[in-house]
Amino acid sequence: MTTGSGRRPRSRLLPDTAPWRSSRDFRLVWTSGAVTMLGSVFTLTAIPLQIADATGSPLAVGAVGAVELVPTVLLGLYGGVLADRADRRTVVLATEVALAALSVLLLLNAVRGGPALWPLYAAAGCAAALQGLQQPSLEAMVPRLVPHDQLVAAGALLSLRWSVVGLAAPAAAGVVIATAGVGTAYLIDLATFLVSIALLTRIRPVRPAREARSPLPGDLAEGARYVARRPDLVGTYLVDLAATAFALPTALFPFLADELDARWALGLLYSASAAGTLVAAATSGWTGRVHRHGRLVLLSGALVGTATAAAALTSGIWAVLLCLALAGAAHWVGDAFRTAIWNRSIPDELRGRAAGLELLVGSAGPALGDLRAGGLAARYGIRAALRTGGLACLATSGVLAAALPALWRYDDRTDPQVAAVRAARRTDGPAEGPPTGAAA
Repeated sequence: MTTGSGRRPRSRLLPDTAPWRSSRDFRLVWTSGAVTMLGSVFTLTAIPLQIADATGSPLAVGAVGAVELVPTVLLGLYGGVLADRADRRTVVLATEVALAALSVLLLLNAVRGGPALWPLYAAAGCAAALQGLQQPSLEAMVPRLVPHDQLVAAGALLSLRWSVVGLAAPAAAGVVIATAGVGTAYLIDLATFLVSIALLTRIRPVRPAREARSPLPGDLAEGARYVARRPDLVGTYLVDLAATAFALPTALFPFLADELDARWALGLLYSASAAGTLVAAATSGWTGRVHRHGRLVLLSGALVGTATAAAALTSGIWAVLLCLALAGAAHWVGDAFRTAIWNRSIPDELRGRAAGLELLVGSAGPALGDLRAGGLAARYGIRAALRTGGLACLATSGVLAAALPALWRYDDRTDPQVAAVRAARRTDGPAEGPPTGAAA
């Protein structure tokens, strides 16, 4: 049986691969990112393990997050300006080379007789700084590599890549480290960086849309003013912040596993959200037929909060895992449509700075969430911390829907910002491709 559009109903749920087929450069970026992410998981697993072995202190391991947060935030803001001033391909390539050099240093430290502790913290901080510089350029490249009407599908494919790697790579890293040691993990990371660099060199230059006309502080201020003038954009940042600060309870998982008498399921608690995002990304074909993106952002935030609160009210481990997977799937939906709003409606000359602000929110939210969850759990208990976080996320989505009607009404078929960006792409960018789906 086929639908009126000629596509089988099942195929309409599968991810839209039009960006992959239409853009060679997008295929290279997608593959490069998948390879890099795979190797990075090995290093992100090895560094805390080395610190734990050397110190035996949970506080020493937790300090890695503090070391990473500040450079990510500071360099992310500068990276956003750099993405709008420099060739984005060059920025991504240069930072990838520097990250490969860090892998060499970590490898040398691992194979020496007694690995030193300070290089692990230094490498974590430097890697966070480099990723803060790289991420805005990497995100701002995508709207220049695929036709404007394929940006929703491109975001879904990028998210699918993250979901697959995020689910499979930690288990592989654990096996490799347990059997071959941390040195092998760093060697694998270095090899993936070399492959990624080779792929990135084949991408065409992605030069800035305009020459820099003001000093650095002026560029930062211009980007912030642009976002502040658009309540729909402000709303996307706030929904994301609420979801990560209130309903991302990873800090509670070890204690939740003990409370459920299911210590064996700790790994499943950590991977449940990734499993949900993988299912959502693998059935993302419907996203190209939705146009009220702001509404989906708000509804997904409400569902994340509801699922997290439901996890606090259940007593069985499998029910908790199901709720966490549902929250992960809902978070993916919100991320997909947030990215669609950003990519389709923000002018190219401001896209890097907007990505820098995204990175700031994305880094602050989980850090604040761990602090909130840990403090409430210590005072009121694990279930109370989980329940209040979910309800706060749900309430925030409702308040934002009422306070920011521009986000609720956002429709990419009629939004003037989308029309302006589409017109600019037709004039300056690559040729437009056919629409990815029928109107919804």
